[in-house]
Amino acid sequence: MRPITLKLMALILLVFSASAFAGGKHMVIYTSKDGFDTVKSAVTEAIAGQGLVINTTSHIGEMLERTGRDMGGAKQVFVKAESIEFCSATVSRKTMEADPHNIVFCPYIISIYVLPNEPNKTYVSYRKPELVGTRASKASLKEVEKLLRSIIEEALN
Repeated sequence: MRPITLKLMALILLVFSASAFAGGKHMVIYTSKDGFDTVKSAVTEAIAGQGLVINTTSHIGEMLERTGRDMGGAKQVFVKAESIEFCSATVSRKTMEADPHNIVFCPYIISIYVLPNEPNKTYVSYRKPELVGTRASKASLKEVEKLLRSIIEEALN
């Protein structure tokens, strides 16, 4: 990509309060100017709004901070970082009926985090399920991504 194109893309990201960009073919990353707690609350409400139940919230930022001191790590990785784990019986069933090996894509995880060098920006991301297997498997995995995307877009709008 040309440097001018990268600068233009960065400017576009700054214009919108919540935007999405590809984090590579393996993840999707959204950003918001809202604070961590506001974004986390909106994401958990959007998950519940889909009739889904959160299984676990992993406090990744706290864990890295705590273990970093014990391991001699000096770099602060996150201001705050959590991952929310949940599942959809309907979507997961379709995915695993299409191919039982698709179990590796369940549960679904949405991560919310703030970086030390960008304290006024909250990131929201998810792993993109790789579209593998039969036509039915690929279609069901597209549904997984559609669900993740819809939750985040609802939360950030």
